[in-house]
Amino acid sequence: MSKARAAKRLAQAAAFGGGGLGLIGAMLYGVLSAEAEYAKRLIGPMRYYPTRGDGLYGRYPGHPITLAMIGDSSAAGYGTSSPDETPGVLLASGLAELAQRPVRLVDVSKTGAKSIDLAGQVDTALLAGPHVAAILIGVNDVKAQVPPSASVRLLDSAVRRLRAANCEVVVGTCPDLGVVRPIMPPLRQVARTWSQRLAAAQTIAVVEAGGRTVSMGSLLSEAFRTNPSMWGPDNFHPSVTGYAAAAAALLPSVAAAVGVGTESFANLESFRGEAVLPIAEAAVQAARTAGTEVAAAQVAGNDQGPRGRWVHLRHRRRHPKPEVDRIDDATPIPAAT
Repeated sequence: MSKARAAKRLAQAAAFGGGGLGLIGAMLYGVLSAEAEYAKRLIGPMRYYPTRGDGLYGRYPGHPITLAMIGDSSAAGYGTSSPDETPGVLLASGLAELAQRPVRLVDVSKTGAKSIDLAGQVDTALLAGPHVAAILIGVNDVKAQVPPSASVRLLDSAVRRLRAANCEVVVGTCPDLGVVRPIMPPLRQVARTWSQRLAAAQTIAVVEAGGRTVSMGSLLSEAFRTNPSMWGPDNFHPSVTGYAAAAAALLPSVAAAVGVGTESFANLESFRGEAVLPIAEAAVQAARTAGTEVAAAQVAGNDQGPRGRWVHLRHRRRHPKPEVDRIDDATPIPAAT
């Protein structure tokens, strides 16, 4: 079975409640789960809990854009020593620069969260009326032996609830678990294969639900393989540098989702590998390629083609690391001119 078909079937299994383990092999999943548990014992207890950076960012006129940060330790910035180092704050600050408007960050992410926790996080986020949400989730589902189809189904539900509330959604798909240092060969290749297949299935489900995705896997994997500074104190979670790389990958797509920044209006550039493709093919390509965005498209006014939904495959240009400018909530924002 091709990778595109396997990813599509895993996403379909999620939609119809299937277990999904047969699609990646129960043995592969069991080995990866056991290795993740072994890695957790090597790493030891988590001691570096982040401080959330909820608040208002950017001294610009106009009504604030509300950004919700949702997910697990990769969203929360586990291991950071300052809120200014967390992905949520970096995204809020960068979005404010691109939009030239203040951004209110509502960070509901939590270290250790699994896909089953998304529902509660979405409940909390929706109270703030977010305009856009960034989601990073999935790695802890491996440790908890959550079937991949269940993981994808829970993510699909979260995206649909946010979209029903007119909130744009950007999901960073499953990272490449093959680069985690405590996981040794040959299990690294097993982890890599599993990660890419789950990332592709997440992409299909998220885009079908009305969101867009950004590949975390290949963007971070090369940097993590060659640069020890990308790792945090536990050799399992990213360092401050690693979180900044993840935020830089997400930011152009978060900005495009709310229609701000020059990248929002850029045409596809075929010389950079950008194209309109069937969703399953684009999902597999995105899982392999650095920071690739997948979002719904139309061809001749049609959402669907002979091989499924049409999507844009993009490689958006990075925005420089933003200056963090947190505004006290009591500080008045100038009216837009």
